[in-house]
Amino acid sequence: MTASERAAEVNAYLDELAQQRRLSPHTVSNYRHDLEALCALIADLPAGDGGGGGSFGTIQTPHIRRFVAQLHSRGLGGRSLGRALSAWRGFYRWLGRRGGATHNPVDSVRPPKSPRALPKALSPDEASRLLAGAGENLLAIRDQAMFELFYSSGLRLAELAALDISCLEELLAGEVRVLGKRSKLRIVPVGSKAREAVSAWIAPRRLLAAADEAALFVGQRGRRLGVRMIQLRLARRGLLQGLPARVHPHMLRHSFASHVLQSSGDLRAVQEMLGHASIASTQVYTHLDFQHLATVYDQAHPRAKRKAD
Repeated sequence: MTASERAAEVNAYLDELAQQRRLSPHTVSNYRHDLEALCALIADLPAGDGGGGGSFGTIQTPHIRRFVAQLHSRGLGGRSLGRALSAWRGFYRWLGRRGGATHNPVDSVRPPKSPRALPKALSPDEASRLLAGAGENLLAIRDQAMFELFYSSGLRLAELAALDISCLEELLAGEVRVLGKRSKLRIVPVGSKAREAVSAWIAPRRLLAAADEAALFVGQRGRRLGVRMIQLRLARRGLLQGLPARVHPHMLRHSFASHVLQSSGDLRAVQEMLGHASIASTQVYTHLDFQHLATVYDQAHPRAKRKAD
C-alpha cells in the first residue's frame, strides 16, 4: 500500500465522520492530525516490519505501543496521546467493518497517565473587571454582548459563534437553545446583564450585517464573526483591563461553572447548563470550589492563621 492509498483510506473515514456522524469540523481536524501522524509512523517503519509499502492491516499491537513511546518522547502528554489512540482505535474499527483489518491493534493500548490540570477561571472580581470595560463604538457594543453571554450562560466558543438572529426573541426572554457537542441540543438561561448587552447590540447589528446574513454576531464586513476573531477580541479586552492571564472563551465558561457552583453547590444543575454528558466532567469544578473554600478557611479560622513573628 502506497502513502497515497493510506491517505485515501484516511480521507474516506474522515468524510464519513463529517457527513454521516456529523462531527464538528474541529473534531474532524483533530482526527486528521492524529491519523496523519499514524501514517507517518507507519511509513518510517522498516519495509520488513510493516512499513514502507505495508498496509494498515499489517500493524500489530507492539507497533502501536512503539508509536506511543515515540510520540511521548517528542513531548506529547497523556491527554494528547489518549486522543490519538482514540482516533486510531475508531479508524481500525472502521477498517475492520470494511475488511481492511482483521483485528484492532489499538484495543489494549492505553496512554501514559498525566496529572489533570485544573481549568483556569477568573475570580468574580476579575470577571467583573473584564466586563466593565465596554466601549461605545459598534464593535465594542458587539463584544460586550458576546462576552456577557459567555459568562452568563457558559457557552462554548463554537456555540456562541453559531447563534443566529432567529434566537433573539427567546434569548431576550431569558434563555437560549444551543447545539453542543455530538449535536446535543440544550437550553441554557441568560442573565439580565447579558440580555441588556444583547439588546444594546440589535441596532448596531442592523448597521453592520449584510441583508441576507443570519448570524447574531457579525464582523465589519457584515458576515458571521469567526471563532478566531472572537478569541482575539476577548484576549484584547483582557489585556486592556489589565488581567494577569490571557483570557480566552473557555476561561469564561470555566468561570461561569465555578462561580455558579460556589454560590449554589448544585453540581447536577451546572452539568446540565454546561452540556456535559458525564457528571465526571463537571466534578473538576468541585476542586476549584474547594480551593475557594480553603482560601476562606485560611483567612477566617483562628487555628489556620499564622502567628505574628
